[in-house]
Amino acid sequence: MSNTIDTTKLALIPQGAAYGLLIGLGVLFCGVILVAIRVQKAYLSEDSGKSEMFMVANRSVGTGLTASAVFSSWMWINETVLAAAMTYRYGIALPLWWGSGLCFQIVLMAALGVMSKIRVPYAHTLLEIVRMRYGRIAHLTFIGLNLVNNVFGCASMIMTGSQLIYGVSGMNFVAATILIPLGVVLYTAVGGLKATFLTDFLHTAIALILIIYFTLAVLTNSQIGGLSGLYDKVVATASDNYVSGNYEGSLLTFKSKGAIIWGLILKFGNLALVVMDTAFWQKSFATEVRATVPGYIIAALAVFGIPWGLGTVIGLATRAIHNTPIFPTYPGPLTATEVNMGMVMPYTLKALIGDGGIIGFFFLLFMALTSTVSSSLIAVSSILSYDVYKTYLNPKVTDKSLVRVSHLTVVIHGVFITGISIAMNYGGANMTWINYLRPVISCPGIVPLVLTLFWSRQTRLAAIVAPILGFFTGLAVWLATAKSMYGAINIGTTSNEYPALYAAIASFFSPGLYSVVLSLYKPYKFDWREFLRIELADEAQLHAGSDMSTLNESSEQDQSSSEAGSLKPVPEKKQSEPPNTIDLEDTGAFNEKGPVSTPLTVPASLDDIQHPFDQETLKDLHRWLKVASILFVVVVLITFVAWPLPLYRDYVFTKSFFSGWTTVAIIWQFGAFGAVVIFPLYDGRHAIARGATGVWKSSLEYFKRGKLS
Repeated sequence: MSNTIDTTKLALIPQGAAYGLLIGLGVLFCGVILVAIRVQKAYLSEDSGKSEMFMVANRSVGTGLTASAVFSSWMWINETVLAAAMTYRYGIALPLWWGSGLCFQIVLMAALGVMSKIRVPYAHTLLEIVRMRYGRIAHLTFIGLNLVNNVFGCASMIMTGSQLIYGVSGMNFVAATILIPLGVVLYTAVGGLKATFLTDFLHTAIALILIIYFTLAVLTNSQIGGLSGLYDKVVATASDNYVSGNYEGSLLTFKSKGAIIWGLILKFGNLALVVMDTAFWQKSFATEVRATVPGYIIAALAVFGIPWGLGTVIGLATRAIHNTPIFPTYPGPLTATEVNMGMVMPYTLKALIGDGGIIGFFFLLFMALTSTVSSSLIAVSSILSYDVYKTYLNPKVTDKSLVRVSHLTVVIHGVFITGISIAMNYGGANMTWINYLRPVISCPGIVPLVLTLFWSRQTRLAAIVAPILGFFTGLAVWLATAKSMYGAINIGTTSNEYPALYAAIASFFSPGLYSVVLSLYKPYKFDWREFLRIELADEAQLHAGSDMSTLNESSEQDQSSSEAGSLKPVPEKKQSEPPNTIDLEDTGAFNEKGPVSTPLTVPASLDDIQHPFDQETLKDLHRWLKVASILFVVVVLITFVAWPLPLYRDYVFTKSFFSGWTTVAIIWQFGAFGAVVIFPLYDGRHAIARGATGVWKSSLEYFKRGKLS
């Protein structure tokens, strides 16, 4: 393992304590979720044994739980641990650029989620939409792109977590890599998507309490002395903390070349992690019709304050004390390897809070890791079970069998990402290099995927070829720039900022150019009503089989009482393939010998297609689409232009400005807690009351029977 530090001299907690915490937390969360699943099934009519519940949570998740789940899925280790490390490296500008690199993607995903409900109201995965429009080859292409994004993103977080656990305790990183996803695999395999929503809420609540505590505890520590003391210490040590590329080398200036380059790379990489991550799409599919945009907007605004407040306080506090006797590495320096591994935050917590701080850090690390792993597990499981197994291996699979396959694929993916994480560790990768590589492999599919829902003239050829060419373009730019600027191609040279930035730009923008050129080469216009026709055919095929009467039973019951309306059978007509349509043979609704025999029929004419949502619901969806689109533009303009750019000048923060800046960041953390912890409890109060009442009555009956016996 090349990413090593000497933990024999610098173990912050004993190995035994680390093993106990990791195993104990996994068992605890697994037990809590298993109990919650029993309560859901018994008192809330939510059965994770049905595929619709397992994959998309019956499309019944409300605004509060959606906000909490999206926030949790996006609160990776990067947003906490690495934000502090990069603030240590570049100064006070970095946390704001980091926050702005988190929120606009979520707002964009709100618009994409609403559009998917309008175009394909009962989709299970985003890849299903690609298959409906472009057919088998494009479907397989995007399966590959999404699996690489999900596997790489999740495995990199597990790798990062294992390195941090190794750095904190000296625990063997292979053991840490295996233990991190173990409990998550168990509860995700049993509970499905709704289980991840519930654990996401628990993760969010615990993590935010710890984040706020760490921020305030470090800031008010006597070694720091509050906002005034922190500012004075950073100014007093300015000569020892000179940052190349910053105005006057100061940590307290927004004019930081390194910070803005890092922020741009982060924006491209994070955009890919959202748009190309099936988990974020599935969360939008799982929400109620009117909950998608509010839930995603709340999460987008809340997550902004996490790297801003925590990164500012922890990163600058480390600069203030890293050369003092209280710092764990003293008298040695804090090395670049330790910074790249993310050890800035645990070292500072150990120095200022003690053992309690390290235990709290362990909890925060576990929360961030497991929320990432759980959403990845259910996303990849849905791809493998629905987009691969059902579509190509067993089109007539029953609902019960599909859920069994989903359980199996959760386990398979858990084992696979564990192996990938171990391989990346042995290969010498670290968080910094991972963040530079991510845009290259994940960005090429973004523009073609967005155009799938928004541009009717993107052709099948463009959708297939553009992301592949985009990937090779970005990779070539990355490696060629590293070779040209630094004379070699290795992890060291590719970990530099400029090759990574140029590669990210090429990977993101070039597929858009390729798509437009290829689409104009052989023009074609897609009729959006084809989505509804093929969805009907898919629904009909899925309902075929011996247990047709039980398929999606819980979903149908839920939809019958929802405001969105329900899918109604259409009058039987003779089927024929209309001109100028997508080849339905590629959709899974037809096999090589002809149409699959199903109890539902599909209209022959597009004019006979009726949207399953009523006009009032559609009007609401279009209104929410406008709201999301406007908010996306507003968020981008504020966080990219109006807020940061006026500060990018020859200016060092004064004490009063710094105090106000940091105070607002901390207040934002409390606002985030109210938005994604307290509000979900209020929003779900009726379901919580029903579940609690059911458990109370059942407990009374149980004890009554015990007394009688």
